[in-house]
Amino acid sequence: MSDTDALRLADYPGHILEAIDRIHRYVAGLDDQEFLRDEKSQDAVIRNFEILGEAANCVARFHSYFALAHADVPWALMYTMRNRVAHGYFNLETAVDRFLALDTPYEL
Repeated sequence: MSDTDALRLADYPGHILEAIDRIHRYVAGLDDQEFLRDEKSQDAVIRNFEILGEAANCVARFHSYFALAHADVPWALMYTMRNRVAHGYFNLETAVDRFLALDTPYEL
């Protein structure tokens, strides 16, 4: 692992937590219909799903010792959600509803 990789590992958890926070803020106060009419919010949520999923995938792939030490974090689920939203495997409304139903009690 290079020094750059070690520095990136220090960044990934912050990227994940920031993306989670942004998704929550972007959908706060919107019902499903308002969210579906608001393309900017949809785009912002999709982008943050991409960020958290890519960061989670990098941790799992390149820093597996860290992922194993934090096995309570759903690394694979975050990447799967990213793929489903980014590639349209299911609708965004369903993805957001499932995401908001998740508990995030873990610390990174």
